[in-house]
Amino acid sequence: MSRIEIKTLTKKYKKKTALDGVSLSIDNGMIYGLLGRNGSGKSTLVDLVGGRIFPDLGEITIDGETVTENDKLLRKIYCMSSDDLLPMHMRVKDTIKAQAYFYKNTDEDYAIRLCDVFGIDPKKRLSQLSTGQRTLAKVSLALSSGADFIFLDEPTLGVDANFREELYKKIIERFDKTEAAFIISTHLIDECAGLFEHCFVLEEGRLIADEDCEELQANAYLIEGRAKDVTEYLKDKQCLKKTIIGTLCSACVKGEVKDVPDGLEVSHPSLQQLLIAMTGGVQDG
Repeated sequence: MSRIEIKTLTKKYKKKTALDGVSLSIDNGMIYGLLGRNGSGKSTLVDLVGGRIFPDLGEITIDGETVTENDKLLRKIYCMSSDDLLPMHMRVKDTIKAQAYFYKNTDEDYAIRLCDVFGIDPKKRLSQLSTGQRTLAKVSLALSSGADFIFLDEPTLGVDANFREELYKKIIERFDKTEAAFIISTHLIDECAGLFEHCFVLEEGRLIADEDCEELQANAYLIEGRAKDVTEYLKDKQCLKKTIIGTLCSACVKGEVKDVPDGLEVSHPSLQQLLIAMTGGVQDG
C-alpha cells in the first residue's frame, strides 16, 4: 500500500498565506473529503500535490521519496482541476490519447465508455461542451488514468442531479476495482458525505480537522430551544456556532452530550452542518 505524506506544507502569494504548515497523510484504498470554504486552501493543496506549483516550505513524498519534479512519482498522482486547463480546441477523444502519453496505465476504452454513460460525444471539441459536460469529460479522464491517488476538485461543477448520481456510482465502482485513493473537494457535502471515510477540513490555509467522518460527527451535537436556556447551557461548553432568531436559539457544540435540561432538544449534525459550524463561527442575531 502506498502513502502520500505531506509535511508542514506552506505556500504564500505576496502577502496572502494560502497554506500554512499543513501536514497530513493519504493512503491507498480510502476515499477522502477535502473540505472547506472558498479560499481555504483546497485548490492550492491539490495544485501543490500535482506539481503545478511549488511549495515555499515543506515536502510531499510517496513512500519516502520526494514527489517534486519526479515524473515517476507524479504519474501516480492525478489531479483534476476545477479550472479548464486543457486546450479548448481539442476533441475529447484526443485529450484521452494525449493523457495516455504521460499516464501509461490510462484505460482509453474505459474513458470512451464513461463519455457514453455521461452523454458526451468524444468527437466534440471541449469548447463545444457545456460546463457540466466539460466537468464530466475531466472526470472521465481522471477515473481512467490508472493513477494511485486521484484528486477531484469540484467534480460536480455544473453537473445536473441525474448525472451526479451516476458520477458517484462510477467513483465507487472504480474505487472497488482499483483501490486507488480518491480525494474529493466539493461544496455538495451532504450529497457526497456517503462516499467519504475520512475528512480533511481547511480554514484560512490551516488544517483544522483530520478525522474519520463518523468520529468527527459523533463528537458534536446540535442543541435547540429558547435563547436564554441555550445560552445558559453553553456557558461551560465548546460552542462551534450559535444562531439566535427571535426568542429561539440553535447551537452546534463540540464534545459529548451531557447534562441537557428539560426543554432543550438534541440531535446530531450532518457533515455539512458541522463543517459550517467549524468554519463559520458564532452568529448572534
